[in-house]
Formats: sequence, C-alpha cells, structure tokens
Amino acid sequence: MKLDEFTASDGVIVGLRVANKAQALRELAKRGAKLAGVDEAVVQKALQEREQLGSTGIGRGVALPHARIPGLKRLVGAFARLQQPIEFEAIDQQPVDLLFLLLAPENTPRDQIAALARISRLFRDVGACEALRQAPTSEAIYAIVKAQPSA
Repeated sequence: MKLDEFTASDGVIVGLRVANKAQALRELAKRGAKLAGVDEAVVQKALQEREQLGSTGIGRGVALPHARIPGLKRLVGAFARLQQPIEFEAIDQQPVDLLFLLLAPENTPRDQIAALARISRLFRDVGACEALRQAPTSEAIYAIVKAQPSA
C-alpha cells in the first residue's frame, strides 16, 4: 500500500496555526471531513473519542490521529505540518509538529492497520521527517509522501 493511495495533494497543509491539541484535531477533522465527504462533527467526535483511549502522539514530534468513521467508503489521509509545535501528550512528552490524519471505514480494520503501519514507517525514517519539516510547499511535501515505497 502506498501513501498516495489514500492521501491526495489537497490533503496536505503547511504551516497550520493551532495553539493546542484540541484545535489541531478540529482543523484536521475539518480537512478530513471535506476530503471524505462526511460530516465534520462526526469526524471530530471520532477523533476525540480515539484520543481519550490514549494519545496518538507517537514520539519525535509526530502524531497519527486516526478514527473509524461510519459510512466512509474508503481510507482518507491528510498531512499537516504545524507552524509551531504543540503539546500533544506524546509518548515521549515532546511537542508535536507533524500530524498525519487517517480516517477509515468501520468495516475495514485490515486496511486501517496496513495504512497505519505504512504511515508509521514513514515517520520512523528520520531523514523523511526532516525532509517533511524542511519542505517549502505543500507540493514538495506531497512529493515526499508520494515517493514513499509501498509496504
């Protein structure tokens, strides 16, 4: 599975201005809902419920908010690079500046797990993370995402 199979170029946000985790999740919900063609409130609620189970901040400045969405027909991804890092309750207690949103249909847990694994591999690559942080435009970020090999 390649990241660009579920992440479109218009799903990349550069320099997102948010003050905290709640605001970041709201902004991602807004973008994800638009990309998925579903209700923003449904996405926001699902993301908040998932975060209550435990933070999706996976360390090294990265968070992977994700949720299953009723009625969603396909995986939908979005990437955001924050203008300033924020507290996200990450496992390493470090602030987060890179976020990859994944929305998944309720009935495709295998696809969701495969997509989460693929995104995690991207974020384990220190060079890729640095490139994502330094890329000047959303187009440059999308090129990095698109260039990632399939799992």
